[in-house]
Amino acid sequence: MPILASLFAALVPMFIYLALIWWMDKYDREPFSFLFTHFLWGALGAVIIGIAGNMILSVFTGLTGTESKSSSLIQTIFFAPFSEEIAKGVFLLYSVNSKKFDNITDGIVYGAAIGLGFGMTENFIYFLTYGDTLSSWIQLVLIRSLFSAVMHCISTASFGAFLAIAKFSSPIGKKIFPFAGLTIAMLIHFLWNATISFENTFFYGFIFMIFLVLIFFFVFKLSIRNEKQIIEYELLEESNYGLIPEEHIKILSSHLRFRKGWIDERIRKLYTRYAIRLAFDKNQFRKVKDASKNYYEIEIEKDRQVVRSLLTNNTL
Repeated sequence: MPILASLFAALVPMFIYLALIWWMDKYDREPFSFLFTHFLWGALGAVIIGIAGNMILSVFTGLTGTESKSSSLIQTIFFAPFSEEIAKGVFLLYSVNSKKFDNITDGIVYGAAIGLGFGMTENFIYFLTYGDTLSSWIQLVLIRSLFSAVMHCISTASFGAFLAIAKFSSPIGKKIFPFAGLTIAMLIHFLWNATISFENTFFYGFIFMIFLVLIFFFVFKLSIRNEKQIIEYELLEESNYGLIPEEHIKILSSHLRFRKGWIDERIRKLYTRYAIRLAFDKNQFRKVKDASKNYYEIEIEKDRQVVRSLLTNNTL
């Protein structure tokens, strides 16, 4: 198939998935530039490291140069999950230190972005390499866009979620959770590759992915619900201090904040953004036990000043 058609088929579904996941993070959406950086890492850096990892494993095990079916299966089922999940996840080990990466939802979103970037590049390579007829190309586009790339998205998102848990855990948790998350990511990848590698288990691979997608959205939904509870709890305290009107809390923690009329329209968006940011900064301040406390303490005061100014003067 033409290169442009394959590029279009690889790009469009992944960007739609990325936009959907970003939109679902409705309370404190990540800066799209930072999210796109993760996507690019998956599309370029992780692919290069993943390929290099597979080659190293092949050389180390003596499979280099062999083209037998068993050799191909070993590389697909065992080498790929190991090297590719490490390649995708290594960037999360860097970004988890960012102040923008401060809860489970963030870990899911950033991990998903890396996985989608990786899936995009891998799909493009597969479409060009194996889509030699129109029917085989269409079949590849459907299977890889709906399942294989989604697997990369969910596996790395799982690692991201565990890194977020580890970030605010005890010293033991900081060691256990990243390892557990990476293991789960590799296991997801392994099960998908293993099931679709054999005709008699091919169907079970699709069932596994459907089940996995349902779990992904369920966990994502729980994480968003937790953010709603954080907003309500933290802003109730601010209401008791006389900063935020109590009737605003239910509005700020629901879709009602997008409606016009509940506050002066000139300040609605800015007020909503800083009130929610105040809630999350307070929550992080409670969690951290290191020098970051000073950072969040300063940010909390900044948020309060902006909210107070908006409510008092309807302007900054």
